[in-house]
Amino acid sequence: MPVKIQDVARRAGVSSATVSRVLANKPHVSEEVRRRVLAAVEELGYQPSRVARSLRAQRSKIIGLIISDIQNPFFTSLVRAVEDVAYKHQYAVFLCNSDEDIEKETLYIDLMRAERVAGVVISPTRETDNPCQKLIEVNVPVVAVDRRILDLEVDTVVVDNVGAAFNLVRHLINDGHRHIGAVIGSSIATTGRERREGYVRALEAHGLPILPHLIRTGLPKEAVGYQLTGELLDLPDRPTALFTGNNLLTVGALRAIHERGLRIPDDIALVAFDELDWMSLIKPNLTVVAQPTYELGKTATNLLLNRIENSAHPPQEVVLNPPLIIRQSCAHHESSSDERR
Repeated sequence: MPVKIQDVARRAGVSSATVSRVLANKPHVSEEVRRRVLAAVEELGYQPSRVARSLRAQRSKIIGLIISDIQNPFFTSLVRAVEDVAYKHQYAVFLCNSDEDIEKETLYIDLMRAERVAGVVISPTRETDNPCQKLIEVNVPVVAVDRRILDLEVDTVVVDNVGAAFNLVRHLINDGHRHIGAVIGSSIATTGRERREGYVRALEAHGLPILPHLIRTGLPKEAVGYQLTGELLDLPDRPTALFTGNNLLTVGALRAIHERGLRIPDDIALVAFDELDWMSLIKPNLTVVAQPTYELGKTATNLLLNRIENSAHPPQEVVLNPPLIIRQSCAHHESSSDERR
């Protein structure tokens, strides 16, 4: 049986209220009584309830964390960073998975509001009309991570999606590719829209046409990447190179490429968003943008804790620059006369 505050009170010969005053380090308690209470706490091994303390203080010591897909390895390091920072500051983490489903996201936001969490870090399912408004209404701080919420004034931590996608596609163009396909997340989230924008900007910067039939978008899932890549590879004028917009789409793309017996980079070049440990096992190694996932989670949690302590300062946006890592999946391509036109 856990030791209760009443047990400490009986051992010290005082009331439970007096024990609470001593543990809260409040005044108007004699040194002799304080000494007896602390001795009883030590003898009995009493641990004050974190939940009870937070209720008395009207402030929870729990941070809500809502991610869009718990099966996406991108979030493994991000979640670890949030937990590391929270634990260091004596907060617990309440983890929820929205699975890219706005109804699930809304349910978890309602639950976190009811539980009066101290704040929420979220990778939102969509960029506008987001249910996080419900948290803002009751003064629960929100930090958006990986994706923006455009119509709410909240702290935000993202990577430079446009610039990183531009760099990946420019690398393909510099290697001689002119017929470049894209498999990207849907524009309902800012990551998909911004990575598409980077792809388009790279083509425009090099005087290449934007061909809508070479751009495929959908949920950032492996099965979707497989389906959309297959559609591109089965075109009569299939692309000579492919840009994939996240790691799960890349996995699906790899499966579609290998099922058709195509070789990377001889038959098709490939560049991808996200760097994962297992990518070093793929031969040839993939050219990627390596997202700083731990840093994203760490920065987001620090912003949230600062917001909890000081709600007055204006919202901040932190944009991290992911490095381009060039490997062997993009050998130089000699464009045909048709591709040059």
